[in-house]
Amino acid sequence: MTPQFQRPALELAEVIKRHGHRLQNPSGEQHRILRAIASCRTAALGGHVEACDHCHYRRVAYNSCRNRHCPRCQAGACARWMDDRAEELLPVEYFHVVFTLPDCLNALALGNKRVVYGALFEAAAQTLLEVAANPKHLGARIGFMSILHTWGQSLGLHPHLHCVVPGGGLSSDGSRWVSCRPGFLLPVRVLSRVFRGKFIALLKHARRRGKLVGAEDEDAFERLLDASVKHDWVVYAKPPFGGPEQVLKYLARYTHRIAISNRRLVAVDDRTVTFNYKDYAHGNRPRTMTLDGGEFLRRFLLHAVPRGFMRIRHFGLLANCVRTQNLIDCRRLLAAPVTRAQDVCAGLLSPGSSKPPCCPSCGQGQLRPGENLGPFQLSRLLARLDSS
Repeated sequence: MTPQFQRPALELAEVIKRHGHRLQNPSGEQHRILRAIASCRTAALGGHVEACDHCHYRRVAYNSCRNRHCPRCQAGACARWMDDRAEELLPVEYFHVVFTLPDCLNALALGNKRVVYGALFEAAAQTLLEVAANPKHLGARIGFMSILHTWGQSLGLHPHLHCVVPGGGLSSDGSRWVSCRPGFLLPVRVLSRVFRGKFIALLKHARRRGKLVGAEDEDAFERLLDASVKHDWVVYAKPPFGGPEQVLKYLARYTHRIAISNRRLVAVDDRTVTFNYKDYAHGNRPRTMTLDGGEFLRRFLLHAVPRGFMRIRHFGLLANCVRTQNLIDCRRLLAAPVTRAQDVCAGLLSPGSSKPPCCPSCGQGQLRPGENLGPFQLSRLLARLDSS
């Protein structure tokens, strides 16, 4: 039996092991996240035996932590999720619309993640649904997916929502498909104004209900809102995707992304961490940044979302409770067949990320997970392997 423990040269887990003790006063939830990432695919979480379904080859593999903030655990989760989404795509243009909060609200967001990020989802959803339903614009009932990101390239707080929107929707009576103009979905200036008003209204409502920490002083809260409307509430739409394959390629990059991936890490020593980033202020020029190890982990944990908080949500025609029937109606009106997941997912993910790995011994079978081993059982098995 072969032990299988191959790891990348540099990982976030290594940063945590070296600098975790330098983080000032982590919360219980933050400590749980760091412990999970540091333990991922190590003997601390135990392991399991993978057996080939064609020959007699077997190997031992460490268990994953399955924490959604762990860079090692997201590829498999993304692959499984994409298989489901692929069959929901329609043969229309898809648009990428981004809603961004002004920086002056960052402190409020950091102290009230569940409330503020929830309001961001709700305000963006209400905005898209309302503006699209207006006969002056599209005059249709639309559906879309929203994905929360909270980081910038240098790991600063930058809450924004990525929305993937089909280019059209159902008429008010559901009798026909209403297409948008080629290359144009909705006016972004209108979206920006409506979004700002709805988000501020939701914040005020949350404060009246006592849901906002640090907003007890009404005058200070009103001054914060006044300051926020003086900044741009950035809403922008990127060029439409060309087809289902491009939509899935985008989703593979964005849906299960975390604040920083292992591939962006350049170096770590006993004092600092160096990583790659894109300098958006200078034409996306690639640069490196070096931070104190404790500061790096502090920035990383800014983007930990509350337990149970959903970072990917569906609205309108694609809301979970009505999506299946609405997709049937849309395909009927578009005269479109059901998209097969294997047709659009092929080649978009790394080999083996959405299916069991190929057997390295016979090259024909696939490795299937079998017997699960706790930490003590795993250590005894490894000791036997080392002595054989």
